[in-house]
Amino acid sequence: MKGIVNLYSEKEGEIKKFLALFFSENLEITNELFWETAYDNPIDMIELISCFIDNKEKFQINLWISLDSGVFINITDNNLEDIIKYIYERFPN
Repeated sequence: MKGIVNLYSEKEGEIKKFLALFFSENLEITNELFWETAYDNPIDMIELISCFIDNKEKFQINLWISLDSGVFINITDNNLEDIIKYIYERFPN
């Protein structure tokens, strides 16, 4: 199962600014309000999730992840630690 990360924003340019911070380069994105990427190894998405939480005050973005088909979880300060722990337990190296 691939891990999926979705970024949503109601403000144009926010996702692009966040991705430029995360990837340290400007990316061309086709939709200013939505971005999605998939990871073959869901553990690899933890870095993006952590960067989002560390910088969420700077951007008007919501981040959702999917570890099971059709089920998405909104990432917040309240569930971050439990979700990261769960990802490591469910997808051990």
